[in-house]
Amino acid sequence: MSQLHGKTFNCEKELTLSIIGGKWKMLILWYLGKQGTKRFGELRKLIPDITQRMLTNQLRELEEDLIIDRTVYPVVPPKVEYSLTKQGESLMPILEALYQWGKDYKKVNDENSERQQEMPALK
Repeated sequence: MSQLHGKTFNCEKELTLSIIGGKWKMLILWYLGKQGTKRFGELRKLIPDITQRMLTNQLRELEEDLIIDRTVYPVVPPKVEYSLTKQGESLMPILEALYQWGKDYKKVNDENSERQQEMPALK
């Protein structure tokens, strides 16, 4: 068992899932990894179903886990940008593999659904 930020993890897979798991973190990481540095409002537009509070919480957790950088510029109005750290960039091959797996799975699932619809109903 290992500990990180006061949480105990039974294995490294559990640790990894706690960092990137959840409904929104992978989307946030995907956009930062594929499109580069973003401001809060830009992320909000890219993920329209996320609430402001949830986006704030997810960004704070990713920052605490050293996956993203938060840069505050001393201007009025305040300007804050988010980007991936080196550790965050190292997640991109994993996210790309998950994306490809989902794409392949959907294709197989769609093909199976089409075949089932084409089969005559048995009476």
